Amino acid sequence: MSTYRLYGRAGWGSSLVEAQLAWYGLPFTFEPVGDLFKDLDARARLEKVNPLAQVPTLVLPDGTVMSESAAITLLLADIAGNDSLVPAPGAPERAAFLRWLVFIVVNIYPTFTYADDPARFVSVNAARDPFRAATDAYAQRLWRQVETAAKGPWFLGERFSALDIYVSVMTRWRPKRGWFESETPRLFAIARRADLKPELVEVWKRNWPT
Repeated sequence: MSTYRLYGRAGWGSSLVEAQLAWYGLPFTFEPVGDLFKDLDARARLEKVNPLAQVPTLVLPDGTVMSESAAITLLLADIAGNDSLVPAPGAPERAAFLRWLVFIVVNIYPTFTYADDPARFVSVNAARDPFRAATDAYAQRLWRQVETAAKGPWFLGERFSALDIYVSVMTRWRPKRGWFESETPRLFAIARRADLKPELVEVWKRNWPT
């Protein structure tokens, strides 16, 4: 079987795709990149593959470059030929899965793009901390909305899906697990369950070794 090539950084968004590649048993190599906010050489190298210099960037065995984690999520399900992470067309959970996958990626994920390094978007030094605080507060409001849709024991109910991988990964980022435990307990519980999935334990260890 041909090998996939995943460009990423431990603990970053590439872990979303790494977890899915591991889940499906698809062979891949991991190409570590430097801190794309601070390392100009790392950005320049990744720009040769993905002009946006963002992770995850996945190169398929035929050389096709894929970006955007939601698109990769849907594509890998097609390649794997099973619905273990993505409900198949016609499945009762399909609509909810697509809605909340896109909601998380379009609405919440960009708050990290903006707030992780406000200097890229806000030229006035004194305005950067308020900008980041406002962006983080907006993300928290969005997470509370996601909480209302989480059914339990998994996001879609009885079945595990890629949404649970997103929850497990993204609750490790700001505002971190302590906030989720107190403010969105259903999402926190989902994250803790996903942490223990045998198929994913090694992925979590590689990305969050401590």
